[in-house]
Amino acid sequence: MEYRKDYFTDARREDLTEVGVTRRRSDVLGHVTGKTQYYADRNFAGLLHLKMVRSPHHHARIKSIDTSKALKVPGVLRVLTAKDVPQNIYTILCLIQVEPNDEPVLAFDKVRYRGEQVAAVLADSEVAARAGAGRVKVVYEELPAVFDVEEALKPGAPLVNEYHGRNYFTYEGHHCRRVRFGNVDEGLAAADHVIEEMYQSSPIEHAPTETTGCIVVPDQNDRYTCYSNTQALYFTLAVGGGFGGKVDVITEPIAFLSAMLTKRPVKYEYTREEEMQVSSPRAAERIYIKDGLSRDGRILARKVRLYVDAGAYSRHSPYGTTKAAAHMPGPYTIPHVSVDCHCVYTNRTPSSAMRGFGVTIGDFALEVQMDKLARLIGMDPMEFRILNAYRDGDMKAHHKQVEGAALIECVKAASDLAHWPLAERCKAMSSEKREA
Repeated sequence: MEYRKDYFTDARREDLTEVGVTRRRSDVLGHVTGKTQYYADRNFAGLLHLKMVRSPHHHARIKSIDTSKALKVPGVLRVLTAKDVPQNIYTILCLIQVEPNDEPVLAFDKVRYRGEQVAAVLADSEVAARAGAGRVKVVYEELPAVFDVEEALKPGAPLVNEYHGRNYFTYEGHHCRRVRFGNVDEGLAAADHVIEEMYQSSPIEHAPTETTGCIVVPDQNDRYTCYSNTQALYFTLAVGGGFGGKVDVITEPIAFLSAMLTKRPVKYEYTREEEMQVSSPRAAERIYIKDGLSRDGRILARKVRLYVDAGAYSRHSPYGTTKAAAHMPGPYTIPHVSVDCHCVYTNRTPSSAMRGFGVTIGDFALEVQMDKLARLIGMDPMEFRILNAYRDGDMKAHHKQVEGAALIECVKAASDLAHWPLAERCKAMSSEKREA
């Protein structure tokens, strides 16, 4: 990639050796020549294939599981159910002290979304494992399901996740992640214009080139080696594409247990159909934004109510919801702000990370809202953003001081590149100080 030097360096920064300099990735030759080794390229003697029995229901109680016919399929070695998993309930976020544990490795009492893992079939071949999975008989009692975030919060809604006892994640005793700055009711009352809009998104699947998977191999001294395309090990690994979707730890626990119980290497990988159905998508979100605006174009108050659809389990959604709350009200200095961000459980596939999760959909909603506000008062949308942009030293709504903003300079640079005319007063403004 070529960089324009005048946009990244100036006379004061000539000592920099990286900014504005093109560097070749250390792994690029392997990628472009096809020599890079994926986890699935590895072959091990005695490799077992794992295929999962998945729930056909969005919400159902498990009455019984019969594995006898699956064990008669030639090549099937073992079938694992929840009773074989020593610590069956976990949450990924326990690594950063966010609890409670709320997701089983294998479902045992009930299933909470379509495609949930119920039983793992281990066989000498992929064909035998698939045939064995088709012979496992699970008797379900179907339960009412809820798929809408606001419906899930109403009294009497089906309880999705009993480990929370309610259909929302609790933040320090509150039913949502909250941000309070100034007095939003006073700000709205003082406004010349008040506008409220609703924005929403659907779940978005990452569609990586390489589907999620791993191989776990017994090693010496009762140790095991895991070859995985996770990006969670160092938050950098995902050769076949990750984009956040490979940050969850879903395939590895059951693959490890399978290798420990059989003393053989075990491979567990999603088919493309499984990747589309059960890998964590970007969360669906619904956002209500209510703004109070003065005649001269200053936003006086912003009230945000945001719902994040976590699906049936937490995964990274409570963290993403916190990010969403902290990102409000956008890169703008607004004296009165109120934000309620709800992390809601529904009977949909659990959502998780995807490229700036907790921020991306909110940014879309905020910037569309900014365009609507500018049109409302007949102001140029670029000038409107510059007028309301935060400056160094301003206080953000979550009570952190702005440093190194550069937003105004970015808007001016974008306007210049797009040949978008700006008023002289905007050209004179700076992120380093607020004009008198």
